[in-house]
Amino acid sequence: MKILFAASESVPFVKTGGLADVVGALAPVLAGEGHDVRVVIPLFSAIPKEWQDQMSHVVDFEVQLGWRKQYCGIEKLEKDGVTWYFIDNKYYFGRPYIYGMGGDEYERFGFFCRAILNMLPLIDFQPEVIHAHDWQSGMIPALLKIQYAHLPFYTKIKTIFTIHNLQYQGIFGIREVQDVLGLGDSLWTNDKLECYGCANFMKAALVYSDLITTVSPSYAEEIQTAYYGERLDGLLRARKEELFGVLNGIDMLDYNPATDHRIAAVYTPEDMAGKSRCRQSLQENLGLNVDPEIPIIGMVGRLSNQKGLDLVDYVIADIMRQNVQLVVLGMGEGRYFNLFSWAEGEYKGRVAARFTMDHALAHQIYAGTDMFLMPSQFEPCGLSQMIAMRYGTVPIVRETGGLRDTVLSYNEANGDGNGFTFFNYNAHDMLHTIERAVHFYEHEPEIWRTLQLRGMKGDYSWTHSAGEYLKLYQLLFEEKKPKAPKQEEPNPVVVEISAD
Repeated sequence: MKILFAASESVPFVKTGGLADVVGALAPVLAGEGHDVRVVIPLFSAIPKEWQDQMSHVVDFEVQLGWRKQYCGIEKLEKDGVTWYFIDNKYYFGRPYIYGMGGDEYERFGFFCRAILNMLPLIDFQPEVIHAHDWQSGMIPALLKIQYAHLPFYTKIKTIFTIHNLQYQGIFGIREVQDVLGLGDSLWTNDKLECYGCANFMKAALVYSDLITTVSPSYAEEIQTAYYGERLDGLLRARKEELFGVLNGIDMLDYNPATDHRIAAVYTPEDMAGKSRCRQSLQENLGLNVDPEIPIIGMVGRLSNQKGLDLVDYVIADIMRQNVQLVVLGMGEGRYFNLFSWAEGEYKGRVAARFTMDHALAHQIYAGTDMFLMPSQFEPCGLSQMIAMRYGTVPIVRETGGLRDTVLSYNEANGDGNGFTFFNYNAHDMLHTIERAVHFYEHEPEIWRTLQLRGMKGDYSWTHSAGEYLKLYQLLFEEKKPKAPKQEEPNPVVVEISAD
């Protein structure tokens, strides 16, 4: 099949979160199965020079945005069997940040969506499926159905949209988005583009995509409820027949303790001696007390309420009353910067916090800790718990979204399980679960060893998930395929596509 991924980020070029990991890992797996897979992302200035130097210029043209015309260059490179395209416009993507705080984000990513559709005839690639990811590419399915589908080149193109995190929707003023994308007044009703008096890129994709996916089966169910649905649960329930949950995978080669050059010593399920050396190295490098017996709890990720850090804040003194050390890596909200900075001073030699994005240090934490804490309020999929298990680090998680789908709480009655879980979003439930994990670590070494081995031997690869996506791509072309809402009136917009 001919498949085009559209996303705002992808490893190894630019990354702020799990979206980049998914796009960068899934595309090569599909390409490895013989499909023509191509990926398009913005050419951010943050993309390292070593990659930019490998790009070749394909074409350039102008993109009409309301009354303005903006330059668009298309650069490309080949890697891992995938053709990667980069949308070049220094005004929008040459800034010292990936995502802004609002401002003209609707214009930046409105340009991105239109540029992708306009480039296709000019690069001689007619995809059967455009797979759009998260709100930044959410206008692609809508623009395709509303303004492009009558053109012969675009008539047969189908769309799939993947929700990576429903909380981030791309919400802006209607007039601003109308001005940029030329979407007529008749489209701004609650069954089409309007959403609580605003323009919403995510909702546009949910209305006009042929199929919708999200990144775990449990999250697909959760977002159809008011608690998790972020005010879009009604629309998601209305499209439940076209909504599917496909669990993410991880890069099993990059996250492999047997070959990882970033950690102090390699190790395997059969020989875990290297993990002890990784523990000691982590303690030494982060200024923790070097103690081979004390359990180390790790946390890697965005410092925000979503990750359950308000629960940690509430009972951190109780956590530290146990004989544990705590290592935290991430960036985010100031209140959690203050919390862990205070904890470092209060519990010297027992707490280490680093407020940065450090891929190598993340690997060292996965390898050098004994437990990995993820008490998330919600978690669409979560990659960190799978990575931790790959390194023999036992997860402690809340039963939500992808955490629920990947971590099974240890059952003393039958011996099943690969970690420790709690259900209610409650600080003392989390504390009790941490205490339970510490008990097994200290007093049941054989059980602990079993949990480590189960985690390390688990299959977290993209192989199964890639097969599920292929089934969905094929579903688009079956006779009884799902149908996206059709536009009732033609939208008076002329789409001009031309190369300089």
